[in-house]
Amino acid sequence: MALTMHGGPLSRRVPETRTFTVEGPAHSLLLEPFTRRVRAEVDGVTVLDTTRGALLYETGLPPQLYVPEEDLRADLLEPSDTTTHCPFKGDATYRTLRVGGRVVTDAVWAYPEPLADTPWLAGRAVLAPQAADRWLDEDDEVVGRLPDPYHRVDLRHTGRHITVTTTDGVVVANAAGGVLLGETGLVDRYYIAREALSATLEPSDKRTVCPYKGYATYWSLRLPDGRVLTDAAWSYEEPTDESRAIAGLVCLAHDDLVVDAVTR
Repeated sequence: MALTMHGGPLSRRVPETRTFTVEGPAHSLLLEPFTRRVRAEVDGVTVLDTTRGALLYETGLPPQLYVPEEDLRADLLEPSDTTTHCPFKGDATYRTLRVGGRVVTDAVWAYPEPLADTPWLAGRAVLAPQAADRWLDEDDEVVGRLPDPYHRVDLRHTGRHITVTTTDGVVVANAAGGVLLGETGLVDRYYIAREALSATLEPSDKRTVCPYKGYATYWSLRLPDGRVLTDAAWSYEEPTDESRAIAGLVCLAHDDLVVDAVTR
């Protein structure tokens, strides 16, 4: 289960269906080792290279990679006047990254004198994920951001009959099976063949990225009665290896749609 999100034990909405209590403040932090080799590149230059990283889990936030200061290219960093305060970690200082003519302002931050509750942050720093052009997890390119070890995606082929209708009863899709995708803390989704749709897919400019599934392409749905539901479908044309079972299939979700899957 995800620790800090989606109803996990350190999230903001701990489920009632439990026999345990979590002692501590409403906002919690947990630092855990992430021992795989992680590298970050800017304009082809490696600016971070570590096997001593650690993921900081913080209530309501995705995990953040903290690395020893020595694992950053100090010669490429310049002091910044920016400072911020976190009531849970302390005062953060920032540094700007300069690679050749490329300048990434406030790309790195650290807590040189963290609060008493978080002394283990001293000597560690964060390179903002968006500051690098390319991240590598061992030798595999990172999709979106580093995956959370407590988060998983399970794909199962299903023979359930899957129907999708509008809230006023117009049939949009009718599929004799598909792939059920279960993702930690999220509702199950059904991915079906495009041939099962009675609506027309129209390309959308929207794109998203998921570290567990890959890059999503979105589609608007033109219904048989002429209505258009914007960004109501998405697909992963070239998903990650772990999610390859949904390649080319589509998932439908919209406030005006009802998805039903029944055993027959």
